[in-house]
Amino acid sequence: MASSSSAVVAGLTAAALATIGFLGHRAAANVPPDLRRPGADAAPAVREAAPGKDHPAALPTGSGRGTRVVYSLADDRVWLVEDGGKVRRTFGVSPSTVDPAPGTYRVTSRSGSVTGSDGVPVEHVVRFANVDGTVIGFSAAVDGSAPELDPAERTGGIRETRADGAAMWKFATIGRKVVVVP
Repeated sequence: MASSSSAVVAGLTAAALATIGFLGHRAAANVPPDLRRPGADAAPAVREAAPGKDHPAALPTGSGRGTRVVYSLADDRVWLVEDGGKVRRTFGVSPSTVDPAPGTYRVTSRSGSVTGSDGVPVEHVVRFANVDGTVIGFSAAVDGSAPELDPAERTGGIRETRADGAAMWKFATIGRKVVVVP
């Protein structure tokens, strides 16, 4: 009985720590650029994904096989996955106002730096889908800002930090598989 009670406490502790980490990440993503510490954009490499669907770094089941980018619409999270299922990096993102349908896509184009659909200069743009004329892709704002979404505006930029954008840029070359999960 005592070992079963210990397992429950350990499970609850792990869940609480995962929740605190996730909430801390979301809060840090909303800090105005002028209040950030120098180097705060530098995200650490991924922690090994723990098993369990509730852990924010756990790779979603049914997200395909092989080397791929996985984007979860519900979790606003991306995983860069190597062949064999090893997660190279995972990070939270700020979604666009237009979502691609769940499914498998390929990286179709990339741009080093452009102006985003919201008028903000962005870098490391990796495009993979088109929804009714709105191009969908990952990018990082040069000023480190997160988009201010206006539901009336159709935007396709999925915003990531500059450090995450640099990692995506190296990983998601033309033709790389992108799996979108609900």
